[in-house]
Amino acid sequence: MNHFSSFADGAPWFAGWGTLALINAGLAQGKSRSGLIWFLLSLPFGPLATLVLVLLPKVRSKMF
Repeated sequence: MNHFSSFADGAPWFAGWGTLALINAGLAQGKSRSGLIWFLLSLPFGPLATLVLVLLPKVRSKMF
């Protein structure tokens, strides 16, 4: 039973980190960047990836 209780203790942390990764993917797509790449970057880096995304400018699609 101890194995399951230790997993349950980490479940909110895991759910919150996963939700943050999904939010970062949406934020990246809103700035014309790859949502999948930023989702994968957010899994190990979490809030740091969010900070970088917020500070990065939106990608321009055409020069003129």
